[in-house]
Amino acid sequence: MNIRIIAANGLIAAVYIAVTAFIQPFGFTNIQFRVSEMLNHLVVFRRTYAVGIVLGVFLANLFFSPIVAYDLVFGVGQSVLALLITIVSMRYVENIWARMAINTLSFTVTMAIIAFELKLALGFPFWLTWLTTAIGEFVVMAIGAPIMYAVGRRLAPKMFDSAHRSR
Repeated sequence: MNIRIIAANGLIAAVYIAVTAFIQPFGFTNIQFRVSEMLNHLVVFRRTYAVGIVLGVFLANLFFSPIVAYDLVFGVGQSVLALLITIVSMRYVENIWARMAINTLSFTVTMAIIAFELKLALGFPFWLTWLTTAIGEFVVMAIGAPIMYAVGRRLAPKMFDSAHRSR
């Protein structure tokens, strides 16, 4: 990784942590609206941004989660899995909006991992918790897509040039 990618990942992690801290009461229960999750869309512009996202998730869970040990395993694991699904799918999908849709669905479906975590740690009912966390994740990711699209135009302008094939 070059210095720009390292710096970008540090900034992504810092923004993820700051936004998570700001909305802390809404990011760690069975009804989650973790606004910082919209940063997950950055991976569709450059897969190496996954490092900053995962680092941000790890540190935010370490500092703010009421169930730290569980969140460090399940929360980080869910992010890694969903990001990997998106990164693999990017080999076959070039359209940015399609990538964001896949990313949104990937994170929404894998909220089952978070529902399982909350069942284990706090005794919440699995199916209802999966429903509520998945809805929250879907809403944040869907609303975040156009915002991250605008950010992506600044971070990766070559991806928006029709003559340039994204990787």
